[in-house]
Amino acid sequence: MSGRLPGPERKRQLLAVARQVLAKNGYHETTMSEIATAAGVTKPVLYQHYRSKRDLYRNVLEDVGARLESTVIQAAVDTSSPRERAEAGIRAYAEFVEDDLDGFRLLFSGANRQDPEWAALTSSVERSLARAIASLIDVPDIAPIRRQTMAYGVMGLAEAMMRYAKSGEAGHYPTDRLSADITKLLWAGLRGIEADDLAPAPTDESSP
Repeated sequence: MSGRLPGPERKRQLLAVARQVLAKNGYHETTMSEIATAAGVTKPVLYQHYRSKRDLYRNVLEDVGARLESTVIQAAVDTSSPRERAEAGIRAYAEFVEDDLDGFRLLFSGANRQDPEWAALTSSVERSLARAIASLIDVPDIAPIRRQTMAYGVMGLAEAMMRYAKSGEAGHYPTDRLSADITKLLWAGLRGIEADDLAPAPTDESSP
């Protein structure tokens, strides 16, 4: 059995173990007994911290989403140019997925969309992350709806490429190369975005 830990530390440990077990077995196939056993605690101890399997799963998803958002935004704001911001944010995203592939797969699992509660939670995480990304998109003079939609595009691009690269179907795809490739695609796209109201073409005042 696992030794006694302070409450907050125990909760973090249980979240980490649950994340691994749930990612391996799936939500419906996983029992609280299995999670307790993997964590080295009794089931009553697990229930002291989480009321039910749904409560535990909700906390897992919220934890992964909060850490992902914090990691990406913190990396991006500690830069001095738009290109560095894109590189740092995508690199942080790729490194997060590399370090917590289980959490990434759980958060963006297609199965979540089949459950109204998980779908709402995942959408909430996506909205929060999109708002943060939108604030970092350095394209001047565009409407908020365009900026926000581009943020979802950035997330979709990163998620799809990460998911395929880590699926095993692509063979070995080094994380640094993956983040560099995503950044190049992203940067090339953002540089082509024009302002909402384009200035009229200059005229030759010397013409009659």
